[in-house]
Amino acid sequence: MGIVNVTPDSFSDGGTFEAADAAIAHARGLIAEGAQIVDVGGESTRPGAEPVEVDAELRRVVPVIEAIDGARISIDTMKLEVARAAVAAGATLVNDVSALRHDPGMAAFVAEHDLDCCLMHMLGEPRTMQSDPRYGDVVSEVKAFLEERLAFAVREGVREERILLDPGFGFGKTLEHNLELLRRIGELTALGRPVVVGVSRKSFIGRITGRDVAGRGVGTAAANVLAYERGARVFRVHDVAVTRDALAMANATLPHPCSHPTTTPTTTRRT
Repeated sequence: MGIVNVTPDSFSDGGTFEAADAAIAHARGLIAEGAQIVDVGGESTRPGAEPVEVDAELRRVVPVIEAIDGARISIDTMKLEVARAAVAAGATLVNDVSALRHDPGMAAFVAEHDLDCCLMHMLGEPRTMQSDPRYGDVVSEVKAFLEERLAFAVREGVREERILLDPGFGFGKTLEHNLELLRRIGELTALGRPVVVGVSRKSFIGRITGRDVAGRGVGTAAANVLAYERGARVFRVHDVAVTRDALAMANATLPHPCSHPTTTPTTTRRT
């Protein structure tokens, strides 16, 4: 899953792809590198980020989605109005960092259009999530949350086979919490749905490697290989080629390589 941040303030590449032409070119480059999903977002969810008005988010993401071809398109949003416009433009996966909690109508919309969706764990909200996050057992608590949100989505009519789960690395987690999730990610794959890993260029990798944001591609790839070995199957990254090569090597050496998609492909554009 290649990341396209159409924002001025994302932690890694904020402003680089804010213009539609730059974002479209970047998306096409990620597809050329092997991205099977392109995740387009118009609202930063970095720690401390402020909310974005619906109209601004729509202006950022819709022209980009309309111009992308050659991969499945994911819309990274919590807002129903944005998801609706993105799906009309060609998106088939809703990546909701609130796990369908922010907008009451999102679950019904996903169910009605038989979309794929990703449900993520986040402690609090982007503005507050890194303010002294605490857990008794981070893995058990994240697992219980994802299990509950999975059950909620299914009750709302979303087909279980359409659902992906994201433990939310860096979303209300300390360095130690992130490492514990990585060590025990197999406990989350036990829920029976594909687990999405979003560790790309995050600060905990920088703390371990001593690298700035631009230099964290290798650390990201290493973390994703460890997650892959423990059962994760979707990797949301900025550096597609590096991560894809690392995963290909891991796949070639593991006793039970992954050779099939983790979710049913949904490629038809909806209007």
